[in-house]
Amino acid sequence: MDSKEVVLAFWDAMKTNDFVKASEWLSPDFEGFWPQSGELIIGRDNFTSINSHYPVHAVWEFEIHSVVCDGATVVTDVSVTDSVQKARAITFHTVENGLISKQKEFWPDPMEAQEWRAKWVNIVQD
Repeated sequence: MDSKEVVLAFWDAMKTNDFVKASEWLSPDFEGFWPQSGELIIGRDNFTSINSHYPVHAVWEFEIHSVVCDGATVVTDVSVTDSVQKARAITFHTVENGLISKQKEFWPDPMEAQEWRAKWVNIVQD
């Protein structure tokens, strides 16, 4: 699979709301960074846990608006909703050896790191 196909497979897995399944597209040493809150998610287990524990009103729905690929870097523009919460994320994915090793995900509004996710993230400055 090329980098774009890997990222699209990741989003297809996310659409199932099975975050363990989605994490299978991440490298074991995966790093996911949210610049607005300064949170860094390290590893598949933390990715799965933070997504599984996120306060939600219904199942998550994902709509991919665009995908841009340049070698190992894939950028996606995705809308996310649980029927109450609505957001848009611009994600820069780095794909290595058929897995996503890094994601840098930009959400539209800055926010403080949330206390309930503290055990799964480290606070960093970009």
